[in-house]
Amino acid sequence: MTDRLISETEAARTLGLAVATLRRWRQLGRGPAWHKIGPAAVRYDVAELRAYVARSTRRSTRDGTAR
Repeated sequence: MTDRLISETEAARTLGLAVATLRRWRQLGRGPAWHKIGPAAVRYDVAELRAYVARSTRRSTRDGTAR
């Protein structure tokens, strides 16, 4: 494994978001992919966070995401 798994607190800090935002996104099936380890531990792969940010990059509101 080249990248480590980090906690939701670390992931939220990395993305500049509140932990509650990541939790809400998980419930809605949105946001970066995550891992459930055991009965309660939620972890994020650092490489997936980087990929999520790259996929989320926009240059204009007309990049197909504006509603």
